Amino acid sequence: MKRLIRVSLILVLVVLVGIQFIPSGTNQNPDVTSDDFVRTFNVPENITALLNVSCYNCHSNNTAYPWYSKVQPIGWLLENHINEGKENLNLSEFGTYSKRKQKSKLKSMISQIEKDEMPMASYTFIHREARLSQDGKRELTSFLNSIRNSLK
Repeated sequence: MKRLIRVSLILVLVVLVGIQFIPSGTNQNPDVTSDDFVRTFNVPENITALLNVSCYNCHSNNTAYPWYSKVQPIGWLLENHINEGKENLNLSEFGTYSKRKQKSKLKSMISQIEKDEMPMASYTFIHREARLSQDGKRELTSFLNSIRNSLK
């Protein structure tokens, strides 16, 4: 029995070390295009700061990766989470969306911010700076509503 446990532990260790050589993808494209949300709507600095801290890491083409993203399988989980976030909303490409889709995404953003669904608790648990204060939520949702109402 002891031998089986020892062999199992060695096997697990070999697998954990081995997977470190299989990198995860990265999402870093520092070029901000004219299709980026902040450029499309000429977003003021205070709102840009809120979006950068609370939204852009998972919902844009430029993610600031923490050190632990290089440790597998954590890196793969982060990569999957970021890809899923960008599938739902990519602020780097927001200007390419149709007006109808923009209005729909803005409505969804407002709703999720108001219901404390975004930024996700699993993200803000580690990235406390991404938490939105009540004032921050009000400021951000008010701005998003003004954009939504201006779209024809």
